[in-house]
Formats: sequence, structure tokens, C-alpha cells
Amino acid sequence: MPTDIIMVMEYARGELFNLIVEKGKMCEDDARRFFQQIICAVEYCHRHKIVHRDLKPENLLLDPYNNVKIADFGLSNIMTDGDFLKTSCGSPNYAAPEVISGRLYAGPEVDVWSCGVILFVMLCGRLPFDDEYIPTLFKKINGGIYTLPSFISAEAKYLLNSMLIVDPLKRITIQEIRQTSWFNVGLPDYLKPLPDSEEVFFDEIDDSIVSEIHKKMGFSKDTIYQALQEIENNQIKVAYQLVVDNKRMITAGRISGQKNMQSFLAASPSWDTLQYSRRKVNVDEDDDEPSSIVLDGNVEDNETSSIALLSSSLPPVEEFLKVIIFQ
Repeated sequence: MPTDIIMVMEYARGELFNLIVEKGKMCEDDARRFFQQIICAVEYCHRHKIVHRDLKPENLLLDPYNNVKIADFGLSNIMTDGDFLKTSCGSPNYAAPEVISGRLYAGPEVDVWSCGVILFVMLCGRLPFDDEYIPTLFKKINGGIYTLPSFISAEAKYLLNSMLIVDPLKRITIQEIRQTSWFNVGLPDYLKPLPDSEEVFFDEIDDSIVSEIHKKMGFSKDTIYQALQEIENNQIKVAYQLVVDNKRMITAGRISGQKNMQSFLAASPSWDTLQYSRRKVNVDEDDDEPSSIVLDGNVEDNETSSIALLSSSLPPVEEFLKVIIFQ
């Protein structure tokens, strides 16, 4: 039994909150760069059935190149198909109406609302919903009462108004945000959706992988071949697919370099969320135009990182995978 737990964490040099306090409101290009990273990171969480529920600038850390790192998953929860969440949690200024009202919610829609508040703060330098008296603040949030400065572009206004819709069923989804024109301006390649993973047909079985599984797992080769032909998933099929993916990852890294490696590691299973309709709200308020902030480098400037796996992080039934993949 393991006696020690070692946690190695990346050091982040600041928060998005501190940057906003220091620089004030951002121009749309700067805000969009952060927003694109935030949305793609949240989308990744949602695809893995995780809802954050406490997204705010204080929980968005920045690396030396001003790339976003989502932190503080203390209030996050796992989404289960057919089940709803009800816990009222998160920071009041960034919490969705259904959260502060104690109503049932699926999960992704509350993160979309919080992202809308974050985008508003980046573009306007202030909160859309704010009041020292909490009941009044909740009334503003539940009523969707806010104003937008006139200097914000029509595309950005449309996006904000679509995210800050009180009715969660009419609120824009992450998938729909990705399709908006404002979001896609200058979207870097590493944040673009990846094509669907190739379906693996086991009618062309790699004998070398079969031999590897035979040695590591102890199954006869006949048993392995038979298991690979079954329709239902089983541990042999999982092991085989993991080895195939591992070989593909290594090949991609050797042929195309680190960029393709990052794309492979970023891939995750698709996950369908509720499709919401959208509506537009037109509100204007005069204000001064924001100044631009200087962003130092981009994600591709970062040093290459490596991933390792401790045996204690695997359940016993999957110990063989560690041996196969990380030998």
C-alpha cells in the first residue's frame, strides 16, 4: 500500500483578476484571446462530465505567457446523465440565476453564465451585476438587469446577451459559442475542434500488440483474438486500444513534432449537451474605449512537458496498462 502522496503542481505567476485590476478593461482582441482559452478549457471539462460551478477571474490563473489555467475545482461536480444538480454555490456575482434561486440545473449552462460574466468584466472593467446588498444583487441577477457600453462591437454584444440569458433553456451553449463569428476571429489552430477520432476496426489486428497483451496480461492469443471480435467492450479491447493509441501518439510526435502531440493529448470523447435556442437583447451605455494590454508570447512558446503515471493512481485491474504503455 502506498504511504505517501506526492503532488507536483505547475507554478502560475498570477491571476486574470490581478491583470484586470492592474490594466482595467481590455480591447476586444485581448479579451477574445483569454475568452477563447477559457471556453475551450471549460468545454474540455464538460466533455468529461465535470462542471466547475465557480468560474471567476480569481480562479483563472496565468502562466508566464499569459495563458489561462483554470483552478479551484473545490465546488465542481460530476454530471450524470438524467440527473440534475441543485447545490447553490459559487461567487454570487458570477453565479447563474438558477443557482442562486436553488432551482435544478444540468451543469454546463451555469458555467456558460459565469463565462459570460467574465467576458463582460474583461470588456467593460466592471461587473454586470453588482450591489453591496445581497438580496438586491440577486434581484438584478434573476431579472437579467445589466447595461452594455456603446463601444462594444455588435458581435460581442450578441455573444454577451446570449450568454447572460436568465432562462437556462434559452442560453447559448458552449458548442454554439464556438460557432459565433466573434469567437472565431484569430482562433489559434491548437484551440480549433479536432476531427472525430478514427474508428478502429479490429478485423485488421496487429499481431505484435496481441503478443504484447499475451505477455503482460496472461491471456492466450486465441482468447485475445476472440475478445477483440466481440461487440461489447471488455478489458482486452480496452488494453488493445490503449496500446494502439499510444503507438499512434508516439508516431505523431516523431513525424509532426510537438504541435501534433499537443493536439493528440488535447483530444477527448465527445459529449452531447442540451441544445438551447438564443435571443438578442439590445442595451447600450456610453463609456470610454479600453486600452490594449501587452500579451507576452503564446501557448506554443511554452517548454515541452512530459506526463508520467504513478502505479498508485491506477486501480489494480488496470495495473497491466501501466506496464504496457509506460515501460
